[in-house]
Amino acid sequence: MDTLLQQLINGLTLGAVYALVALGYTMVYGIIGLINFAHGEVVMIGTMVAFTIIVSLAGSGMPPLLILSVGLLIAVVACMVLGWGLERVAYRPLRHAPRLTPLITAIGMSIVLQNVAMIIWGRNYITFPPMIEKQIYEVAGASFTNVQVAIVVLAALVMIGLTYLVQRTRMGMAMRATAQNQHVAQLMGVDIDRVIAMAFIIGSALGALAGCMVGSYYEIAHYQMGFMLGLKAFTAAVLGGIGNMAGAMAGGLLLGIIEALGAGYIGDLTGNFLGSHYQDIFAFMVLIVVLMFRPSGLFGERTGDRA
Repeated sequence: MDTLLQQLINGLTLGAVYALVALGYTMVYGIIGLINFAHGEVVMIGTMVAFTIIVSLAGSGMPPLLILSVGLLIAVVACMVLGWGLERVAYRPLRHAPRLTPLITAIGMSIVLQNVAMIIWGRNYITFPPMIEKQIYEVAGASFTNVQVAIVVLAALVMIGLTYLVQRTRMGMAMRATAQNQHVAQLMGVDIDRVIAMAFIIGSALGALAGCMVGSYYEIAHYQMGFMLGLKAFTAAVLGGIGNMAGAMAGGLLLGIIEALGAGYIGDLTGNFLGSHYQDIFAFMVLIVVLMFRPSGLFGERTGDRA
């Protein structure tokens, strides 16, 4: 029982991060039908930028929490600019091209961003400086830290705010109209170029936040860290129903819990043949099962007329 509760706590923390990254995938796909495979690298860039700012301010005498906040803010702004640039330069010219063309472009941009990060920050793992003094709490034999609590609470607040944005604001109404039918939305006065750019900008901001969460939680960063994180978040989006915001949130949380439970029990299930470091296989097992038996995801895929 202790192991179960501990893995559920760990899975909830992972799932909160996956959900934020998955929302970036699902917002873009829901509006223009593009799987932005460079999104994982945007998350990585956010982590690296935050690391750079935090390290540069570490000896300034500023309070650690303020340094972390400044690093997060600058990382979010940098990723928003990056997301806008990707949409404007790489994807907008190909908006009416065959679907395979922007998909290949997204993969190419992913490789470009990885190599740019490698040139700037190097090939080695970077230690993410701890800005929050960790406090450990115990409940029923399981332990968790204040960092995990902060990650889950912050992710929940962001998801609530994003839901409000999409459901209750004029921009959210424009996003939903564009997702349903771009031509009709344009005839009704919606600037679809602006709406699509905002989807990339908001998704990139969420990615930067998720990247800072990962850096604070694991305290390491690497130029290839976005690849696996992006694949898992994409799996979470498919699990919930890509294009469906509620599905992305639920899929991220569910995938995190599945992965954590798998890591906790894989040794027992395989007679210690496989260890907890094989936990990544569960994400892709889930992807295979979902694509085989429910391709539209648990909550159903939402797509509109984008012709």
